[in-house]
Amino acid sequence: MRVLAVDAATEACSVALLSGDELIGRFAQGGLSHAQQILGMVDAVLAEAQVSLSMLDGIAASIGPGAFTGVRISVAVAQGLAFGAGLRVAAVTTLEALAGQVLHSGPVMACLDARMGEVYWGCFTGDPRLGVLAGSTAAVGPPESVVLPVPGIYRGIGRGFAAYPVLAALPGLSLSLTDSQALPNAREFARLGALRLKAGEGLDPADLTPLYLRDKVALTEAERRRRPAP
Repeated sequence: MRVLAVDAATEACSVALLSGDELIGRFAQGGLSHAQQILGMVDAVLAEAQVSLSMLDGIAASIGPGAFTGVRISVAVAQGLAFGAGLRVAAVTTLEALAGQVLHSGPVMACLDARMGEVYWGCFTGDPRLGVLAGSTAAVGPPESVVLPVPGIYRGIGRGFAAYPVLAALPGLSLSLTDSQALPNAREFARLGALRLKAGEGLDPADLTPLYLRDKVALTEAERRRRPAP
């Protein structure tokens, strides 16, 4: 199976191509905007693999949560490529992709900085059919609202932990410095997307829906003054 994955929902912009057991990827943080980089990354991985869009089995799309503009870029690029090549798309969340990096070690809590004094978070376990299985509904809220869904040892991953160190004190959480700096990577979107396409969970590109979790995109001046330090 050949699956192209695109993600621009966070500080990182990445593209990956899964072809059989081989993964080719591009990952960038900083520099040009995601909108300026992502299509060039797509061209680069396809050229390296000597694969055209028409040879793909589908596209794995990052649907968020994350930065509003970044999520829209991910979804729009995936839809445009899929429509043009007549492909199905697999929706994968940024939290699922984060968890997918470390699920071999047991239950995982994935956490991203949502800005405005809040985090995106969710808990996951491994699943042989779809790669990840949600142990809680993805949520957004202040760090003090984050809880583990059931008692146990969870491995934490994602920059939400770096942004709000208080989260490291959650009972049952195991967290390393490396994991607290992690961002989603298109490699995991490709792996999870391939499993979903194999399972018949591919979508028509028109049905691809962003996962924002909240509607508000900025704090008012008064809210910024009241915001506590992380």
